[in-house]
Amino acid sequence: MAVRKKRSISIPPELDAEIAAAARAAGVSYSAWLAQTAQKEFTIRAGLEAVSQYEAEHGAFTPEEIAEADEWAARVTQSPGTRRSA
Repeated sequence: MAVRKKRSISIPPELDAEIAAAARAAGVSYSAWLAQTAQKEFTIRAGLEAVSQYEAEHGAFTPEEIAEADEWAARVTQSPGTRRSA
């Protein structure tokens, strides 16, 4: 079993209700949903930092490159039942 650190936090009631509902919908515990969401945030931050470093070394992405990346991201993030072939 993974080691866990127990915390006590304060959350506004409206946000608490939204988190509880999202956790239920995802079929995970409240704590697991928070941990997964925090991990996603750290992954996003790391990706943004990598892009910044790349652009610092190689220059900014062109509008065409950004459009191509946006199209790719839209395609790969569709739900499996609606995913189009590339």
